[in-house]
Amino acid sequence: MKKLLYIFTLVLISSMLFAQTPPTESYTLLKPDRVFDGEKVHTGWWVLVKGKHIEAVGEPASIKVPDGTKVIDLKGTTLLPGLIEGHSHLFLHPYNETSWNDQVLTESRAERTARAVVHAKATLLAGFTTVRDLGTEGAAYDDVGLKMAINKGIIPGPRMLVATRAIVATGSYQPKSLVENADLPKGAEEADGIDGITHVVRSQIGHGADVIKLYADYRWGLNGTAAPTFTVDELKKAVEVAKSSGRMVVVHSSTEEGMRRSIEAGVTTIEHGDGSTPELLKLMKDKGIALCPTLAATDAIASYFFGWKGSGQEPEMIFKKRAFFKMALQSGVTICMGGDVGVFAHGENSREMVLMVEYGMKPIDVLHSATAVNAQVFGLKDLGSVKPQYLADLVAVSGNPDEDIKTIKLMKFVMKDGVIYKQD
Repeated sequence: MKKLLYIFTLVLISSMLFAQTPPTESYTLLKPDRVFDGEKVHTGWWVLVKGKHIEAVGEPASIKVPDGTKVIDLKGTTLLPGLIEGHSHLFLHPYNETSWNDQVLTESRAERTARAVVHAKATLLAGFTTVRDLGTEGAAYDDVGLKMAINKGIIPGPRMLVATRAIVATGSYQPKSLVENADLPKGAEEADGIDGITHVVRSQIGHGADVIKLYADYRWGLNGTAAPTFTVDELKKAVEVAKSSGRMVVVHSSTEEGMRRSIEAGVTTIEHGDGSTPELLKLMKDKGIALCPTLAATDAIASYFFGWKGSGQEPEMIFKKRAFFKMALQSGVTICMGGDVGVFAHGENSREMVLMVEYGMKPIDVLHSATAVNAQVFGLKDLGSVKPQYLADLVAVSGNPDEDIKTIKLMKFVMKDGVIYKQD
């Protein structure tokens, strides 16, 4: 009995000591040539990381470096917040490899998930530590499982905001068949009317959706033209239900009327926005609705189907996209960085950033869009900036992307949550 009491006392004392002495978090000091903090570029700054968070930022003399700190010299580089992809589809791959229809109809869910795992790693190593993934395009709720596998450390990848199946009006989306009663996989979930919208939004939230995505228009008009799908009341109901749970609503829209209805409904972001007019862009700015222009997707489709090589005579779709983006810049509307990656290759996310500069945006504003702006619009309160107490999502590129945006492709260092995934 005395022996048991002695053992119990030792165990109790040990547990108390352990509880009073939590494991120490390691320190890492990053020494780049310059730091873009989400707003400005600062020459000669250092960044001290403690565990998963940024401990200190600034001039070397202002930072107290603890003994035993791991020092990483990033000479010749610019350190930035982890980049944030605003529009991705990790369950898709480029359409010049396999058409969208064939991906949905002929690739198994297992294959598509295997591809998504590879895409997630490529995205992270390209410096994009967070993505807003806007629909699995026929792969059900598998994005939720992918997100959890990343969060648990089973596979490497960016943190994900997921939209699960996305929502379309009945009969408007693909794939379709002329065969009567053909039961084909759906690229998104169909819903109609106030009750139908309410049910599907709640169902997707229940299955793990972080954001709700709807197609406010699609190519279901006469002769395959783009035309509005949901009514204003249906869109308003989606926004009401989603926002009551703290979630944002994003809409695919490429027509003037689809955008007008979406703006009236009070969505958070409009994707593509090819139907923009100065009036609509002003309404978006006044209502605080952001635009995600997806320049790279248009550029990729023009290359696949119209032979566009990036120079020479522009296809009409590229000419119109340039004009639309110029109009958006002049309007002052908030612009998110998001390329609709999946239409083009994952890991090439920065293609959108390069095009944003080519189409007239200043490099510093593009960097701001891909970091602090996206973080603010998407509700990511501790990401997108290099500040004390923010999560240690930090990347470094060779050269200075504020002077040459193409250096954003030269990713040398990737840290997410204080863990180093790439160090060249």
